[in-house]
Order: sequence, then structure tokens, then C-alpha cells
Amino acid sequence: MSKSDKSVPSHAARAGRDAVSSVKLSQELTAEIDAWAEAHQTTRSEAIRLLVEFGLAAAPRAHRTAGDRDPRAIEALAVSQIVALLDPQLPADERERRIRRLVEGPPEFSAERIDLPKHEK
Repeated sequence: MSKSDKSVPSHAARAGRDAVSSVKLSQELTAEIDAWAEAHQTTRSEAIRLLVEFGLAAAPRAHRTAGDRDPRAIEALAVSQIVALLDPQLPADERERRIRRLVEGPPEFSAERIDLPKHEK
């Protein structure tokens, strides 16, 4: 079999070299990427690579649904995140009030919550 007969997968990069890929982007998306690149003092190519890496790193979390985990564990995670953001100088009762308000949400939206039982009218 000659060298030209060997098929190389299109996704295989040459040894020691990064693969070069082209992608079609809208003008709006290109402008957003360019703005991000400028804000982060990098090139468009590097910005696209970084943004794709960020997206891939976040992807597994995006596929989780509330049904995948125990509701109590989800609430505990939410509370721990809220506690980390609250001012440590707040009195304990105010901290607790804010945590409950954020976890339970405003009463105006309780009818919209899918995790609460619906009451027949």
C-alpha cells in the first residue's frame, strides 16, 4: 500500500502541531468575540479557543437536571453558595432571613414553582 492510499482521519492533527479549524460565524458573533478578545488582550483565534474551552468545561453541568439530584442536596448547595456571598458582618437573624428569601423565592412566584405541590382552588 502506497503512502497516498493511507487514509488519515480528518480530525487527526499532524504530529507535534495543533489542528487548524475554520468555522463560520455571523458578523454579530464575530464582533462579540472580537470585543471579548480586546477586553482580554488576546487575538481572535486565541479568544475562540479559550471560549470553546470554557464552554466545554461547563458543558457537563449544563446537562444536569434538578431530577438528577436529591432536592435536599440541591438546597444545601444553594445555601452554601449564598452563605459564601453574604456579608459576614450581618447579624445571624438577617443572614437567615436573606438565605430563606433566596432559597424559597418571593411569595409572588410560589404558584410558578414546579418543585412545590399545586393546591386546588
